[in-house]
Amino acid sequence: MLNRREWIATTAGAAGALLLNPRLVNALRDRQLIQRVIPSTGEMVPAVGLGSSATFSRVARGEDVAALKEVLSAMVENGATVFDTAPGYGASEQVAGDIANDLGIADQIFWATKLNVVPRGESSADPTAAREQIHASFQRFRQETIDLIQVHNLADVPVQLGILKELKTEGHVRYIGVTTTSNSRYQDLAAVMRNEPLDFVGIGYAVDNRDVEETILPLAAERKIGVLVYQPFGRTRLWQRVGDRELPEWATEFDATTWAQFFIKYVLSHPAVTVVTPATSQARHMVDNIGGGIGRLPDEAMRERMVELVNTLPQAPPRRRGGRTL
Repeated sequence: MLNRREWIATTAGAAGALLLNPRLVNALRDRQLIQRVIPSTGEMVPAVGLGSSATFSRVARGEDVAALKEVLSAMVENGATVFDTAPGYGASEQVAGDIANDLGIADQIFWATKLNVVPRGESSADPTAAREQIHASFQRFRQETIDLIQVHNLADVPVQLGILKELKTEGHVRYIGVTTTSNSRYQDLAAVMRNEPLDFVGIGYAVDNRDVEETILPLAAERKIGVLVYQPFGRTRLWQRVGDRELPEWATEFDATTWAQFFIKYVLSHPAVTVVTPATSQARHMVDNIGGGIGRLPDEAMRERMVELVNTLPQAPPRRRGGRTL
């Protein structure tokens, strides 16, 4: 059984790093990353991607982006393609677009971004500002078509989703959707899911944050809507709860060798989930996260056992800036 430190120690910190342990070589090279279907079209996508709202966006604000170049390279070289970002994530769009195009991998990435021009404290979006924000995303990615744009945080859905519908009809955007990670907004999200032609929703979901299992995930399956999962680690919460504890031996029954894979496999084992996108600014964590989408997934009985274990962990202290990835 490898703990997280041993897994990381066997990976180099560079893009597509050579895995020194033969078991890990087999895991990431001889076994493929799980693919999931996008319900509205039947297109297949890798089930683990990369988010950019936490450590990625913080590093992107700095001058040294070498680490992010390694992360994006590791992502693509190990079979992942979905990169989730937003104009509100600092310099993430610009830096990722520059890196991907400089490396020649931009066409291999499934670009997923967001739209939200509603000022804080207000409820209405300016259509002109919305179109300008979308145009800026196209310029940053240097793409003629963006794979997915979602209305961020359910902000003025009638106006902003209306614009995205037009762009999809015109062929500029392949998929459209809406997002929220606020449990208090899930009733609103469900209403949009029932009444709008969505391809995706973006939600928060983790082994200790399971509210979406009640309504949102079953509704996504019923309505044939893809699901992007954010915060599979509860931001830093699950890392704080786990601390230095060893991974249980029974995690090998679903091919988890680290806590990151344990958490990711819980999320992916729900059949309504399409892609999980944990954020990171380190290539070794990217490779570790991809391992969560390889091999067996827990069945329902094992999922219950995983929840029981996490329920025994101490609660995390109030969240502070910094720490581990989403």
